[in-house]
Amino acid sequence: MKVDIYSKPACSLCDEAIAVVERVRARIPFELRIISILEDPAALQAWRYDIPVVFINDELAFKHRVEEAAVEAWLLRGKDGTGVAPQGSREE
Repeated sequence: MKVDIYSKPACSLCDEAIAVVERVRARIPFELRIISILEDPAALQAWRYDIPVVFINDELAFKHRVEEAAVEAWLLRGKDGTGVAPQGSREE
């Protein structure tokens, strides 16, 4: 399993999202990449006003706010293959 977080420096929501994901990672192992939108022109164009953006296994899971229980539910869904997105995900 892998989690990608699109963020940028000096973003308090991004820092909070990373902390939430790291807490979950302490219980459920997965690969984590933190990608600065400032270093990726396509990401900057796509996510400039929506960070943090979290992808789990290449699927858009969260924007703006991330809740620990919801991240855990997404990861557990990936393990059991139910294909049902947990509540609280893909915030608009």
